[in-house]
This record gives sequence, structure tokens and C-alpha cells, in this order.
Amino acid sequence: MCETCGCGEIPERNNRNNRYDRYDHHDHHGYHDHDHEHLPDGRVIRIQKDILGENNLVAERNRGFLEAKRAICFNIVGSPGSGKTTLLERTCRDLGKEQTFYVIEGDQQSSLDAERIKTTGVKAIQINTEYGCHLDAAMVNKALKELEVKEKGIIFIENVGNLVCPAMFDLGETKRIVIYSVTEGNDKPLKYPYMFRSAHLAVITKTDLIPYVDFDLDRARVDIRKTHPGIEVIELSVKSGEGLENWYDWLKEEGRGKRTED
Repeated sequence: MCETCGCGEIPERNNRNNRYDRYDHHDHHGYHDHDHEHLPDGRVIRIQKDILGENNLVAERNRGFLEAKRAICFNIVGSPGSGKTTLLERTCRDLGKEQTFYVIEGDQQSSLDAERIKTTGVKAIQINTEYGCHLDAAMVNKALKELEVKEKGIIFIENVGNLVCPAMFDLGETKRIVIYSVTEGNDKPLKYPYMFRSAHLAVITKTDLIPYVDFDLDRARVDIRKTHPGIEVIELSVKSGEGLENWYDWLKEEGRGKRTED
């Protein structure tokens, strides 16, 4: 069990050995008790294990796979309802003819998001984590193989909606992108700093709703950069189209940079 959030455990059974995830592999957070021994005086020695270690090894394999394919992978993270799928759907429709996209969708249940992406003509695969609250590198490894990624492809991983756990898990991605909606209020960067600190780009979405919600865009920029100085910030509205070109330019620049390195 993950003692931080309980992911991977069946709540009604509280059984460490009963875990549900599609790919029969689920790593958990940080350092957790592996075993313990009671001393005669009542003290307890706890033997701890870095259970992120195995995840990180698989993440490196994923990176090697991507490098061999000369492919780019973006890990899209953010809260439920922040607009991750909507942005990916629009991106696939607008750029799908000039780029080879693949999408890995992560949710606890259903294939709703993968089905939405497939309507754009882009190949997508759904990972259901059941009680798990994030994707891990092993899940992504198997999904990459199923997608049969071609050379110079661009893979988007839409992680499970969560501003905590996905920040701790390296999936082998090229860049991490945090999506932050104006409907979430101004406090998210300061309340969940590790997510913003781990990202290479912050995308503020649903800017068309700013007149109708209590959200200060200037303050958001300041707080994001207070958490992660130097991070790039893009503001956009998928509905109105405002700012989308900046997002597309960023993606194309990342693609050109990768090709130049190769």
C-alpha cells in the first residue's frame, strides 16, 4: 500500500497483496516500510526500501526506447477538469496531419478520453489504474510497445488527474507539462509546488472564463515562477482559440530542437 495516498489498495479489504491495475505492475511513493523487527526493549527497527528505484530503472528504459525512435514524449499532468483532454483533442485535430501523434490516456476507470482522441484519427491507448492515482513507468513501457511508435513520433501521456502523486513518478518522458485552469483558483501553484517545480512548461487554460471567475492572471504567473523560477508559461483558451498558436509554436520548437540534437 502507498501510505501517502492508499493507491493500489482495495479500500474495503486493506490487503497489501490485492492491487488492481491493468498491467499488473504498480510502484508507489517514496520510502515505505518493507519489514520491521521488535527489539527486546520494545523499540522497533524499520527496514525501508526505495520503491521508486524500480520505477526509475524502467523510466530509463523508456527514455532509451524514445531515443532509439528519435521520438519525443510529453507527460501532461494536472487536476481533473483542468482541460488536459480538450487541449490534446484540439491539438491532434489541428496538427495531426503534419505530425505523427500518439496518445496514452491514464484514468482510474473508463475509456472515455481515449475514445475522444481516436475521433481525431490519432492512435490512442487507455490505461485504467483502478484505485491507483497515477501512471508509472512500467505501465507506460507496455503502452509504448502496444502503440508501435514510429520514428520521430510525438507521444502525449495524459496522466491521471492529480496534482500530487504524478509529480513523484518519472515516466521516461522528454518534458513534463502541467495544465492549470483558471477555474481552479489562484492557490494551486503555492499549495502544490512539487508538481509545478517538476514541470518544464505551465499551460494556463480556459482563459476565456477569466471575466466570470475569481482568478488573477498576473498573480498566477508570479506564483508559478515563485515556485519554479524560469519555467515557461503559456495562457490559452481552446474554446476561443486565443493563445493556441503559442502552444503549437512551443511544440514545434521542441520537435525541431530534438531533431537538431539527433
